[in-house]
Amino acid sequence: MQNKQRKRVEKLNQDQKNLNRSKKDLKNLGKEKKKGIFETTFNFFKLEDKRYTLEDSIPYEIMYDDGICKVNETTYNKMISFEDINYQLALEEARDMIFNQFANFLNSFDPSVSIQFCFTNQLGRLREMEKVINIPEKEDGFNDVRSEFREMLKNQLSKGNNGLKKERYIIFTVHADYFKQAKVKLERLEIEILSQLKAMGVRAESLDGFERLKIMHDMLNVGKSFMPTYEDVSMVLEQSNEKDSSKDRKKKQSKAYIIPSALDFTPKDFFKLGSHLGSASHFIIMASELSDRMLSEILSLEENMYVSIHIQALDQVEAIKMIKRKNTDIDKMRIEENKKAIRSGYDMDILPSDLITYGEDIKRLLNDLQSRDEKMFMVSFVILNVAKSKQKLDASVENIASICNRHNCPLKLLDHRQEQGLISSLPLGINQLSLKRQLTSSSTAVFMPFTTQELFMSSEASLYYGLNALSHNLIMADRKRLKNPNGLILGTPGSGKSFSAKREITNAILVTNDDIIVCDPEGEYGNLVKQFNGEVIKISAKSKDYLNPLDINMNYGDGDAPLKDKANFIMSMLELVVGGSGLSAAEKSVIDRCLPKIYEKYFDNPIPKNMPILQDLYNMLKNQEEVVGKKLATEMEIYVTGSLNVFNHHSSVDLDKKLLCFDIKELGTQLKKIGMLVIQDQVWNKVSKNRVEGKATRYYIDEFHLLLKEEQTAQYSVEIWKRFRKWGGIPTGLTQNVKDLLASKEIENIFDNTDFVLMLNQASGDREILAKKLKISPYQLNYVTNSNAGEGLLFFGNTIVPFIDKFPKHTVLYKKMTTKPEEVE
Repeated sequence: MQNKQRKRVEKLNQDQKNLNRSKKDLKNLGKEKKKGIFETTFNFFKLEDKRYTLEDSIPYEIMYDDGICKVNETTYNKMISFEDINYQLALEEARDMIFNQFANFLNSFDPSVSIQFCFTNQLGRLREMEKVINIPEKEDGFNDVRSEFREMLKNQLSKGNNGLKKERYIIFTVHADYFKQAKVKLERLEIEILSQLKAMGVRAESLDGFERLKIMHDMLNVGKSFMPTYEDVSMVLEQSNEKDSSKDRKKKQSKAYIIPSALDFTPKDFFKLGSHLGSASHFIIMASELSDRMLSEILSLEENMYVSIHIQALDQVEAIKMIKRKNTDIDKMRIEENKKAIRSGYDMDILPSDLITYGEDIKRLLNDLQSRDEKMFMVSFVILNVAKSKQKLDASVENIASICNRHNCPLKLLDHRQEQGLISSLPLGINQLSLKRQLTSSSTAVFMPFTTQELFMSSEASLYYGLNALSHNLIMADRKRLKNPNGLILGTPGSGKSFSAKREITNAILVTNDDIIVCDPEGEYGNLVKQFNGEVIKISAKSKDYLNPLDINMNYGDGDAPLKDKANFIMSMLELVVGGSGLSAAEKSVIDRCLPKIYEKYFDNPIPKNMPILQDLYNMLKNQEEVVGKKLATEMEIYVTGSLNVFNHHSSVDLDKKLLCFDIKELGTQLKKIGMLVIQDQVWNKVSKNRVEGKATRYYIDEFHLLLKEEQTAQYSVEIWKRFRKWGGIPTGLTQNVKDLLASKEIENIFDNTDFVLMLNQASGDREILAKKLKISPYQLNYVTNSNAGEGLLFFGNTIVPFIDKFPKHTVLYKKMTTKPEEVE
């Protein structure tokens, strides 16, 4: 037993000798650390760093017109603005992919490049947003309705934090001996960063010198507008090819546009920033694991706040050496503990729990750096709050501290270092804080800069689609800005499909000059159409509202050969007439021969009474020598001289009105297929005419699945979905029968050409189909599962937003739009 104990002691002594070799290195490292701390502290008070003017407090030398900022003699940077993407709402696989892409994005930076993520939350955007919802009045007799709609939007606006402007920036900094060298490095990095962001689905753009100055002005002058124009500021921005003779003068003049009215850092824990107060805090990363929702929770606060994360990659070889030294320290401490155990007479395998934990963490970290493509970064996290009063400032800091504590990471005020905190918060790529934490790539990527997208487009033609279910911000969007504005509105009965369509129709009438056409199978839109002096066209076997299926205008189709496009429609209609079995080649030839003859009189003198009707085509076919012509005439007879002759008349309705509604509720089974095809052709007529006038046409088709049941109407619908965009048409299909919709072989073409989907409550079977079709995450599906009327998901291009639309019931518009039996007047 004594021999065994003696051997263990000898082994420990040998291990001690091996460790002594690194003592000298460890001592030198300690001296360097002490020296660095002393120099950092001393630099705060060096005489040459004293600030004599407000301009001197903003530590950059030159702002160039192309967005390059010269910080000092050897340091330059550029700035990129980027938008949010749906991370929190995405599928788990998609979130993992985005997380890995972001970690790889961080890994792409070598130690020669430092980056800063800057996030700004600024109150005071309300005025900008009120301009969008302040619908201008027109001389059309609907200003009382506009006033009511405007008040509704203002009330909805007050429910969210739309007054909060959120922006995201990346500042990347390099070192160079002269400007041209820095320019080459920065432009190369700029291309790489934009390319990687695009791969993640993030829209981003580089900022020029004017835009950078405006951003810093807005941060330093809370609530004040940036008054100078680009022409004013460009006079004091350094040109990329300009000599350095005017350097000092331009340095001062560019800063004059952004400085606050006052800066006072006398107090230890806050400072005066113009008419406001500011307080800088440092986020201490102590938790062993962090949530990727932490940053989004901080940024969701409705406060004037600037968050900056400074990230500097370490050389991989040096990082591994540093971790190995740490591991050596742990081994040394373990040996010391073992010696104590032997001297005290207890089991030497019993070690302090902290020592065991740290040892395991170090070994895991070393393995990550050597085997798992991880890098090491130095990370600083600084938060700057700005408020009007000290009381509100303290409350803002306390709100953030509460979130940080919940994630086991305390928030500490930068006492006596408020100026350094302010400079580190500005988007200048400057980190004046010595408070840094070493993190690996995956640990740094936890500070995910993406959450979920807002949808608010500052366009005069933006329409209201409810409130964001997460932030309660107003959703305003312009479908015309989509690559393909075609849309679908999907939902179970009572979920609010028709109401959503009516709300968009109303909004479009009040805001735009678009023409609107509705195909109404259930007679639900009449009240609303009459409210806006539109034309309700009731089509049935006993109606006196007539539509001529042979109507044509000189711009029909592509405009080059209107009769050629019209012939396609007439053949589709006759296919339905002969029972949907299709026309033979001989029948098509006969029809093609007859059409130019019956339109000859109209093309010679295009007046309404010269427009041919089905009777003319019937007579022409009947008089053909071929048997197929007489056969076609016989099959057409019931629609010409028989009981279903409702389409054998000249059009008797005003098709030039801004708002048209085709009510086909009483059309009957025999005529419904042909009737819907005729309506679609009238829509083509309207769209082709409006295209020449530069006017958009919105077309709403309720019970859209009915059109996709029949081959002829389905093919015609696909043509609309494929070609309407080029003609200024915006079709929207509404349906509750998603299974019937997806059963159509043409649905692939419909979905492929649809960038707008408003999805309301869905039945369980439909949810599974749509989740697979539209790649909806389980988290997103919650918003269309047993949801209330007017709640769901909005797919707008690549943006997915959960929405709530509780339209005020006391309004006149609600009474005109509702389809609930107990609420219909």
